[in-house]
Amino acid sequence: MTLTESIVEKLTKRIDSGVLAPGSRLPSIRRAAEEFEVSKNTIVEAYDRMVAAGLISSRRGYGFTVADRYTQLASERSQHVAEAVDIASLLSAQLEQNYSIRVGDGRPPASWTEESELQRHLGRFKPPASSREDGYGSAMGYLGLRDRLAMNYMDRGVEVGTDGILLTFGANHALDLVIRRLLLPGDTVLVDDPGYYPLFAKLKLSQIRMVGVNRLSTGPDIDDLRQKAERERPKIFFTQSLAHNPTGGSMTLPTAHAVLTLAEQHGFTVVEDEPFLDLPTVNGPFLAQLDQLQNVIHIGTFSKTLSASLRCGYVAARPDVIASLAELKMLTSVNSSSYVERLVHGLLTDGHYYRHLKRLSQRIRRATDVVTQNLERIGLSTLSPPSGGYYVYLRFPPGVDDMQLARQAIGEGIFTAPGSLFCVDRKPNRSGMRVNVAWAESPRFYDFLNLEIQNVLSR
Repeated sequence: MTLTESIVEKLTKRIDSGVLAPGSRLPSIRRAAEEFEVSKNTIVEAYDRMVAAGLISSRRGYGFTVADRYTQLASERSQHVAEAVDIASLLSAQLEQNYSIRVGDGRPPASWTEESELQRHLGRFKPPASSREDGYGSAMGYLGLRDRLAMNYMDRGVEVGTDGILLTFGANHALDLVIRRLLLPGDTVLVDDPGYYPLFAKLKLSQIRMVGVNRLSTGPDIDDLRQKAERERPKIFFTQSLAHNPTGGSMTLPTAHAVLTLAEQHGFTVVEDEPFLDLPTVNGPFLAQLDQLQNVIHIGTFSKTLSASLRCGYVAARPDVIASLAELKMLTSVNSSSYVERLVHGLLTDGHYYRHLKRLSQRIRRATDVVTQNLERIGLSTLSPPSGGYYVYLRFPPGVDDMQLARQAIGEGIFTAPGSLFCVDRKPNRSGMRVNVAWAESPRFYDFLNLEIQNVLSR
């Protein structure tokens, strides 16, 4: 690094850290030369480079001042904001109600969740009139629900107290808090590939560099994870252990142990997002259970089991991590909804939630059987055997473009979720489709698949 580059780097750090605020004056050329023990020409060159970079501005008779970077940052963000919105295009599409067949939807139909269970109980779990729960309350969330979640973790063999649980507005809010608190722009993280596309959008928005780890039927490809951990030196690995979205598979015990071993060896944190942990149809080890939340941050939600509109989720981690996330939550959203949290708590403690889960599991089993039979009929296989969640991941024969197939499906009134949207590089050479079994009963969907795939193969 030359003297000029060194000075530019030091001054840029002062600006980024806030030591030199927007509008503040930089030392004169003479004083800066004395401070850095260099010639005036070196300072002039350094200042000229910073002016060209938009970091500082020069005013005749007033010297050099730190530029107001609001306009510049807005233009810098425009590209990655657009990319993040593009990644989340599937989320935007699934909010539309224009499709009669919705196998690409990430949620179960309302008849499976709020219309079948919550409708009878909404309004029953209001705070007592004498309470002050109409205020903001603790940023940690409603204590009764945190205590109940701690008991649930204990039943699963995970030692955690209420100080290790933070309530959030669903899993996406929890992921956002983790990203904003633990990562900086330019940091590198590992993600499942294919994986959870809203997470990709959040990372892109925060200017975090993503590296995909191949997802197999048994979980992350351990050889691929090892190589990328050694080469990329990531801060975090974002993954799902059970009923993975979008592949539908669950992590095996040997794979889970290998993931935790690599995390310890290479010093990265594992963030485990588990929206299907409560489903009786889903079984297997999860990383928080094996790690006891020492190097794992565990995220859960009720959005996939109770209702997508019921924004209630949680983070479990070491108390020091939770305290840090709670601080950020307080600064950004003040608190989550105590009313919603009391409702969920009441559904849990009165047994309604577990009766609902039993009925939901029966529906999942029946729907999965229907999907399996139809796929066998048309000769399509899945990446992973169904593991009790909502999803299976169809594998298409070579030559089938999943994005083109999705466009053709729209013309038939069928909303699908092409596999390319779940890949970090979004390349169509990983041709496939996520299917939500809750929406996949219509024979017309399978007839469409069979016809279109046969047309491609016959060309």
